[in-house]
Amino acid sequence: MEPENIELLKQINFPADLRKLPVEKLPEVCAEIRRFLIDSLAHNPGHFGSSMGAVELTVALHYVFDTPYDRIVWDVGHQAYGHKILTGRREQFDTIRKLNGLSGFPNPAESEYDAFIAGHASNSISAALGMAIATRLKHEQKERKVIAVIGDASIAGGLAFEGLNNASINPNNLLIILNDNDMAIDHNVGGLNEYLVNITTSRGYNKLRYDAYRTLRRFNLIDEEHRGAILRFNNSLKALLTKQQNIFEGLDIRYFGPIDGHNVINIVNKLNDIKNMTGPKILHLRTIKGKGYAPAEKEPTIWHAPGCFNPATGERKSDPEGNKPPKFQDVFGHTLVELAEKNDKITVITPAMPTGSSSCFMMERFPHRSFDVGISEEHAVTFAAGLAKEGLQPFCSIYSTFLQRAFDEVIHDVAIQNLPVIFCIDRAGLVGEDGVTHHGVFDISYLRCIPNMTLAAPMDEHTLRHLMYTAQLLNHGPFAIRYPRGSGSQVDWRCPMHEIPIGKGRQLCEGDDLAVLSIGPVGVDALHAVQRAREAGIQAALYDMIFVKPLDEEILHQVGKKYKRIITLEDGCITGGFGSAVLEFMADNGYAPRIKRLGIPDRFIAQGSVKELHRLCGIDEESIYATLTGNW
Repeated sequence: MEPENIELLKQINFPADLRKLPVEKLPEVCAEIRRFLIDSLAHNPGHFGSSMGAVELTVALHYVFDTPYDRIVWDVGHQAYGHKILTGRREQFDTIRKLNGLSGFPNPAESEYDAFIAGHASNSISAALGMAIATRLKHEQKERKVIAVIGDASIAGGLAFEGLNNASINPNNLLIILNDNDMAIDHNVGGLNEYLVNITTSRGYNKLRYDAYRTLRRFNLIDEEHRGAILRFNNSLKALLTKQQNIFEGLDIRYFGPIDGHNVINIVNKLNDIKNMTGPKILHLRTIKGKGYAPAEKEPTIWHAPGCFNPATGERKSDPEGNKPPKFQDVFGHTLVELAEKNDKITVITPAMPTGSSSCFMMERFPHRSFDVGISEEHAVTFAAGLAKEGLQPFCSIYSTFLQRAFDEVIHDVAIQNLPVIFCIDRAGLVGEDGVTHHGVFDISYLRCIPNMTLAAPMDEHTLRHLMYTAQLLNHGPFAIRYPRGSGSQVDWRCPMHEIPIGKGRQLCEGDDLAVLSIGPVGVDALHAVQRAREAGIQAALYDMIFVKPLDEEILHQVGKKYKRIITLEDGCITGGFGSAVLEFMADNGYAPRIKRLGIPDRFIAQGSVKELHRLCGIDEESIYATLTGNW
């Protein structure tokens, strides 16, 4: 049910409806979008703070540009909820991040207004540049405007810099919007700065500037080759007058700003002034994360994704207190501190996820041995390699889906040199509501093929602790430990840590009918299913393999000789995963059992709760039980 007092918003089904309004009505539209977001996200959790801070920008973009013909490429997508509301999805917004509902991120498969996939940071400039150059090469009758919207954290990523570098050397009319809600690239110096922003974005100034350029060209006093030098001179002159510098002044990219990102009418005016300028350009907006909702403005980190809350008071709703198992990430964080207290060589690196990965515990206890390197996964891995090369023991705490971005660095900088970097891979498996761009289902496949790599997945919290202890004790070669988002199965998770022999699994249940080989926490569901099947007369042996690489060959030889039917179970992609490794072993050693692989099917999985998605993929307890008791 939609909130009250959104009469203007109810008239806007698509951006074309928005563009019919007089510009004076836009502040009211922004206020209604915020009321809608507060009311909706209070009961249906999502990314709150970023979208609240980008409301004026979103309204202005759709008001000025002819979307969807003109392309808006969002970076990450945390800030794009207002965009979804204005582009035909307001009435479905209560399904966001739910099974069969709206994605939490822009996705072209969902709407023609979503120009590009937006789940991983820093890709917007490169994608938008490709679109901007494509529209020139296709000689479209009507020039297609292309806008990249990127945040201050995302623009620090390496891919963003690569995009900026190429935008400066290839002919294009790309517009980059820098939505800066935390880290200032420039110092705002007040009146003179605003004066120069108004001058340099004005149509009169830019017409004069362009006429002067054409005159100089006519008299052969300047050519296209030296155009970049003139542009850099202009940027340098502005920096001199304002006593400020910005990262773009050395590039052939025109820079405007910073301006107030919450003055929607002024943003519209600036966009109208610069949208037809030739060449790449950057408009820098200063915004406030959580704008319009005091609790979110006060604590932006917490309100990035706050869960359910009381919209009137801002009180966040927590799960009922009880004796519950901890999150795997917290077990990692606290265990790391325990290890670091006894081993002064231990360090931790995380790419912009200190709280999400619980590396924050180490940062609080040992700040000088802890490094948040920002959104720069490739750097995180190679930085860890450098630490390891000099004798330290780095724990690289990183989400599975983001480690994908550093695949080459894992091979080239860590594995080839056999450096003892310990990868603690959080959010492995299906992560739930964040959906297709965030599921960590590929890491088993892309890590087990790398020489020198040890790859393990604990079934429970105790095993996670033992694996962490083992990795720092051995201090030899890359060691990856993957674990899922959310809670485990053991309330009493603290235990004395001991070494686990590398490549050794364990048998949990005996049985003569068939064998189940599992890896990771899905083994808990397998255990329950095996116990239920025993009551139905099916005697299944269950093995928690612990290691994907190296495999426990002793167990596999025993299983290959004894059983005609084997089930493999994993919360990773079935193609090239743990089950494939078992198949390879059986084929290489002349065993020919019937093997049923349970895992993530060979397709991209959308959003939903973890339980729903496990059931959808056939790796929940009921599906395992059905396989155990079925005929195959």
